Amino acid sequence: MSSAATTNNILATIDSKKPSTKQELIAANIKLLIEQLEAGHSEALTNYLTAMSRFHSYSFGNVLEIARQMPSATRVAGFWTWKNLGRSVKAGQKGIRILAPIVGVRRKKDEEANKDITKQNERVLLGFRNAYVFDVSQTDGVDLPTMHEVSGDPGENIERLTAFLKDKGIQLVYNSNIAPALGMSYGGRIAILPGQSKAEEFSTLVHETAHELLHKAERRTATTKTVRETEAEAVAFVVGKAVGLITGSASADYISLYHGNASLLAESLEVIQQTASVILAALEPPIVDEAATDGLAEVAA
Repeated sequence: MSSAATTNNILATIDSKKPSTKQELIAANIKLLIEQLEAGHSEALTNYLTAMSRFHSYSFGNVLEIARQMPSATRVAGFWTWKNLGRSVKAGQKGIRILAPIVGVRRKKDEEANKDITKQNERVLLGFRNAYVFDVSQTDGVDLPTMHEVSGDPGENIERLTAFLKDKGIQLVYNSNIAPALGMSYGGRIAILPGQSKAEEFSTLVHETAHELLHKAERRTATTKTVRETEAEAVAFVVGKAVGLITGSASADYISLYHGNASLLAESLEVIQQTASVILAALEPPIVDEAATDGLAEVAA
């Protein structure tokens, strides 16, 4: 079977109207990504990593779905959410399918529940359903408040990341003796080479923070040094993109992440997404502009 035919079959499976499980959806997207990479479309991996930077509160499976269906998407929400924000989906626009959780209530009838109303009902995950979101480019209406971004300057994010490390009990030092390395992680201790530009310093700090969060004893023994470095650099790429730093192409350096191994690629991309989400959450300013974010909460699946 030709490469094009295989890709079309995978796309047909993913786009089936029958709701998929998270695992099936992720597996199909990873298979498609490997197919694209092996066919020479190295930009596909950059698209996935860029989507992580834009939708870091979404689940791993939904990030893959958004990146596959609309790599250029920057800000997505449901039909009625856009309505509430004063914008309307343009006629003829096709929604981006994601998976939304179906949550039910399990009622308890024991004596403890009768005594404590807070223990009477328990929210449980029943499964998932298809849901559709639309990118802002697919809508018309009032201008949205502009969220603060930086370009080539990490702004206050170095200080916020430093505070995050301190809260985690990770020591940060600046040491010229580590040259020519820009940064090093020792397990509970990070050393950064002084004299870097602010953008380089931030990227290096994110890279080493990723090592601290990602590569504990078990994962360190289960992965190669190349994979660990690639994952840390991918996290730096995602976080840098998210805060507005100018970044190069991710593809050339990150294709070595998988070597044709679907399970390794899936595992690595998932831990990259999770780690980047933790770091980006730590970089959120103390006071969030509710007007800018109201109604744009992502669907977790």
